[in-house]
Amino acid sequence: MTRFLRLAGACLLTLLCAAPSLAQQPQQQTEFVPVDSLPQADQMPAAPLLIAAYVVVLVSFFVYLLSVARRMQKVQTEIERLEADMKKAGRG
Repeated sequence: MTRFLRLAGACLLTLLCAAPSLAQQPQQQTEFVPVDSLPQADQMPAAPLLIAAYVVVLVSFFVYLLSVARRMQKVQTEIERLEADMKKAGRG
């Protein structure tokens, strides 16, 4: 769980450090400009944040799945140990 918190903190810190450079206000336009004539970087300015959000969600989801799988393995091991103890107690 601490790994997850470190990862989430690192992602948040990266986004916070990058936010001021992404939040610069462009100059106001006085007339309509078609999207096709804009530079590629200006056509979808939210793309880096959207990609970062998806990465954070997917990494969090896979960390959660690994955590659940590890706990399920512990439970399975405990069940097998208890079954073996019950068999020994039944024979004795």
